[in-house]
Amino acid sequence: MSGVLRCGRARPGRTTPDGGSATVELAASLPAVVLLLLVGLTAVDAVATRLRCVDAARDAALAVARGEPPSTAHLPNGGHLSVSASGDRITAVVTAPVYAGWRSLRVSATAVAAVES
Repeated sequence: MSGVLRCGRARPGRTTPDGGSATVELAASLPAVVLLLLVGLTAVDAVATRLRCVDAARDAALAVARGEPPSTAHLPNGGHLSVSASGDRITAVVTAPVYAGWRSLRVSATAVAAVES
C-alpha cells in the first residue's frame, strides 16, 4: 500500500493530488491583474496629461491677454492649442491624447484671462 492516502493525510515527501491548483489559479487570474494594471496606468497618465493641459492653457491665455504670442512651453506631446477672444476675455483650450492601449482618449482644459490694457 505504498503511496496510498490514509485518513485524509499524505505521506511525508509526497505531494497532494491538488498540488498544482495554486499555479492554475494564478494563471487564470493573471489576465485580470494585467488589465487592472493597464487601467491604473492609463488613469495616472490621464491625470498627468490633464495637469499639463491646465498649465498650458493658463500660460497661453495669460500671454495673449498681455499682448504676447501664445506660449506653448507646457503643451503636452500631441497637444493642440486653440485661443479665442471675446470682448475683453481671452479663452485658451488645450486638448491632448492619452495613451490607453486599446482606445483613443483625449483630455482637455480651458483657461480664461481678462485682457490687460
